[in-house]
Amino acid sequence: MEDQAPPMRPEDIIDITNEQVFANGDIYVGKFKGFLPHGEGKYTWSDGKIYEGQWEEGKMTGKGCMRWRSGATFEGGFSGGYLHGFGTLTGVDGSVYTGAWRMNVQHGTGRKDYSNSDFYEGSWKEGLQEGNGRYVWNTGNTYVGNWKAGNMCGRGVMMWANGDEFHGFWLDGLRHGSGLYSFANEGYYVGTWSRGLKDGQGTFYPTGSKVLSLPKLYRDLGRDGDNRSVLSHTSSVGAKEFKVWKRRITRSLSEKFLAGVRRKKSVRISNRSVSLHSDWCPGDSVKDVPLRERARALSLPFREGHDTVEEDNLVYVREYMQGVLIKESVQNYAAGMDDRSKMKNKLQDKETKKRPGEIIFKGHRSYYLMLNLQLGIRYTVGKITPVPMREVRSSDFGPRARIQMYFPRNGSQFTPPHYSIGFWWKDFCPMVFRNLREMFKIDAADYMMSICGSDGLRELSSPGKSGSIFYLSQDERFVIKTLRRHELMVLLKMLPNYYNHVQSYENTLITKFFGLHRIMLKGGRKVRFVVMGNMFRTELRIHRRFDLKGSSQGRYTDKQEIDENTTLKDLDLSYVFQMDKSWRESLFKQISLDSTFLESQGIIDYSLLLGVHFRAPQHLKVFSGSALTELSYSGSSKSHGMSSQELSVPPKGLLLVTHEPSSVSTAPGPHIRGSTLRASTAGNQEVDLLLPGTGRLRVQLGVNMPAQANCKLPHEEDDESTVDLIEVYDVVLYLGIIDILQEYNMKKKIEHTCKSFCYDPNTISAVEPHLYSKRFISFLEKVFPDQT
Repeated sequence: MEDQAPPMRPEDIIDITNEQVFANGDIYVGKFKGFLPHGEGKYTWSDGKIYEGQWEEGKMTGKGCMRWRSGATFEGGFSGGYLHGFGTLTGVDGSVYTGAWRMNVQHGTGRKDYSNSDFYEGSWKEGLQEGNGRYVWNTGNTYVGNWKAGNMCGRGVMMWANGDEFHGFWLDGLRHGSGLYSFANEGYYVGTWSRGLKDGQGTFYPTGSKVLSLPKLYRDLGRDGDNRSVLSHTSSVGAKEFKVWKRRITRSLSEKFLAGVRRKKSVRISNRSVSLHSDWCPGDSVKDVPLRERARALSLPFREGHDTVEEDNLVYVREYMQGVLIKESVQNYAAGMDDRSKMKNKLQDKETKKRPGEIIFKGHRSYYLMLNLQLGIRYTVGKITPVPMREVRSSDFGPRARIQMYFPRNGSQFTPPHYSIGFWWKDFCPMVFRNLREMFKIDAADYMMSICGSDGLRELSSPGKSGSIFYLSQDERFVIKTLRRHELMVLLKMLPNYYNHVQSYENTLITKFFGLHRIMLKGGRKVRFVVMGNMFRTELRIHRRFDLKGSSQGRYTDKQEIDENTTLKDLDLSYVFQMDKSWRESLFKQISLDSTFLESQGIIDYSLLLGVHFRAPQHLKVFSGSALTELSYSGSSKSHGMSSQELSVPPKGLLLVTHEPSSVSTAPGPHIRGSTLRASTAGNQEVDLLLPGTGRLRVQLGVNMPAQANCKLPHEEDDESTVDLIEVYDVVLYLGIIDILQEYNMKKKIEHTCKSFCYDPNTISAVEPHLYSKRFISFLEKVFPDQT
């Protein structure tokens, strides 16, 4: 019998060109591998969509062209049926994106030309601008700098077509942080912004000022970071199409800045207005980015008839509160080198004060400790994150639940080499804190970048008597506090109940803990750390902060030491705060739950940390006598069905609107807690706080809570009036319960006994837990009085 070839299997049939019509009306013409499209082919869907290009075992993979019935087209790379690699998408509206793709979305480096002639070129992530990039509006305005989630965020430069420029920091598309605004007439303003409005102190340098050169001032402005270009890290792509424009956008921003300085001319000082403000926000920058509006004008109090030579040393030191000028002084400096140096030092001192804490640099006393902490956190978070998520067990708690590792300077099989000194690292309860970070929606990569990034940490002065050292992460999201051994043991002891408490009550005001660590250096020195959320990493600037315990003995601050960053105490508080009735009920319900938990753990000495943001006083501050209160608020009270003696909350100037998740930031943060609050004055609906000219903020328990601050003014000696004069402010409150690691132990009992001989026992801080909790709540009820 002759040998017969084996029957051919379907998968062996390759490179056969054929046409196949499917039951749903789709048509494929091209090559097959078995029964699957493979190689070159054209697929026409029944809805009119057409793909022509390469296939691999039934999936679009390789180079190809997709055309939709709507008229949109894509030409470029495909992988597994997705737009993937490098390609060009032409939209129905005429917009064109050319660049990198990943799984059907723009991801990587690319350029998009919009239908209105705007264009963006730079980095993308998940379909939104993120990283370094340049956006040019059809009006000629240009922004070059950092982006995040489709908005200008980080360091960047905005250049307007009229010649104005802003060099500084941005947040969610608004100027936020330190910056330098130079005007077309070449005067310039150096200061700080908050959510798009000037906030805090700054200095205006008129045209022809010789006090300080712009290049030096610009370097001073950015000295806390490196001097590299904002776009120095722009990702590279392999496509030839990007070589030209990529070189263009990576040009040093400082070069552009200096080029603008060279345009300087000698002109006379006039009293004309110059633009300082803007309400513009880029909105949905991926689609339709609105045009930049001309800024509002602020008249400068310059006098005509004075020669530039006579006034070239004048500078105007100004202080703003949420965009409103509240103070200004004119200063005259000599133009000599010595005075320029003095001015530079003053600017450096001011810049240091803008951000809290002291930068930890090489040679700093805490430099090697910071490196050790960063190495340890990077190691343990990287080690525990890949472990599959599971419920915690009893074995995950306690001092024996730990990861311990030695980090020699030259590295080992498990650790990298480093520039610090060798140390032992211990990470307590890693699975518990990993679950807590997940519970609080803290991304592991963001956590490591925040603490372990190249910008380092900042060391804060200790605000309390404990002697602990505080460190602040570079983005100010996390606070790292050194602990004594007994505090570490208290936290380990309470951790199981703490875990259950924060899991049960999403609105808890108690401090969030993210990690507990110990470093042991050569010689046996041990340093213990706890990582916590920073309650004052807020969207609005904190103008006053209070630490409230409910005790009165020694609870005051030296008036000469008070500034905006000072944490005041119980006896320093001269305000009471009134808020929506339902919010007050929710607040005290949660404070009671948290206090009961702390009492059950035998904890005392905790306090309510209260941050107060005052709205601009020029249009929000009013004076009212107690007899006039009914008249002042009766009109708005009736509209809400309230009695004439009740105050309409939120106060005048603070507007609540129905909550829209797409219009506010819902990104988790170290101080973000729980769900959006409902307001009784808004029909019991979830609400956002709308601040004209600033933004729209999500209202949560302890976060972005609008209220009214009332301060009773003292009578003059010769004033016989019986009417109490009250100062009224619109405020936004931030609050949380901190310092929860002090047990009522033998040391505290002895302290209570000794101080009771000298002071009223009810006024001292060291009292037994039940009395402490009761007194704490009673005091806060006076701070936040019921309106009824």
